[in-house]
Order: sequence, then structure tokens, then C-alpha cells
Amino acid sequence: MREIETKYRVRDLEALLVALKEAGVKVSDPVHQDDLAYAPRGWDPSQGKLGFTFARLRTQDGEHVVTTKTPTATAMECVEHETTVADREAMHGVLTSLGYVPNVRIAKTRRGGRAGEVSVCVDEVEGAGVFLELEILVDDDRDGRAAQDDLDAWARNLGVDLERTTDTYDILVRPSP
Repeated sequence: MREIETKYRVRDLEALLVALKEAGVKVSDPVHQDDLAYAPRGWDPSQGKLGFTFARLRTQDGEHVVTTKTPTATAMECVEHETTVADREAMHGVLTSLGYVPNVRIAKTRRGGRAGEVSVCVDEVEGAGVFLELEILVDDDRDGRAAQDDLDAWARNLGVDLERTTDTYDILVRPSP
């Protein structure tokens, strides 16, 4: 599967929640996600993400999920593989033995919902702020940039103050050098 997404910094969380409700999006109760992001050994953020595969180990409600993401055209368009794992520490060992290095922890509270094929996430990310993330999963050759333009148009129709960002959470929470 290929994940195509857009992400926005949110200035007014309550205004966003009202706008989503008016748009027919029912958001879930907040859940806590504890993510550990992994990068290939030797990778540095100055290299960008294209040409590399990254991993994430997430715990939510006692369930552990490992995900790999390989950016294609941009960091917001990735080939994605994901599965549940029984033991977080064992999976950490697998990832590090494969040459991945834990590079940043991302803790967030997430509310999720759907608007047709679009997954809608409202994230309160520790150390980074509040974000709206729109995502579709596709298994076809859909043009990623065109899909992102469609997602952006949907976000802009909400009528709330949003600042689009192309940075992923692992970059947004990383301390400045």
C-alpha cells in the first residue's frame, strides 16, 4: 500500500473540532500513542528521506504495531508496511539488529475519524503542538501530488486557520541543532 498524506499545524483546536463535526466527520475519543521512530544507521536529517526506509514502533492501548515507510516522491508519500507485534522490546531488538537506530520518541494524543476514503487525525504532539493529518491509502498508480492537492482542498474547505507543513513528526519534535 502507498500512503499519501498532508499535514497542517492547527492554531485553534476547538475551531477545528467544530469544523470537522460540521463537515460530518465524527472524531473518536482521544487515545495516547507512544511512537519510537527508527532511521537507517548513518542516516542524518540533512540527507532528506527519499531513498531510505524508516521504521516506527507504536504502542496504543497495550497493542504494539511496527510500520516501515519508504518515501517515494516526497516524505508525505510512502510505500507502507505494517503489522501488529506481540512484544515491543523483542521488535526493538529485531529493528536494531537489522541496522535501524532509534532516533526520536513521539508521544501524542490522537483523535481519529473518516471522511469517505480520507483518514482524518487530530494530533496533540508533545513538544510540537496540534496538527491535522489527512491520509489516504492507495494500491493503484494514483498521482501523489494530485491526491495531496485534493486533500489540501478538503482541508481548506473546513474554513479554519491551518498552516501546511511537509515535515513529519520525527522532524518536528527533534530539537533544533
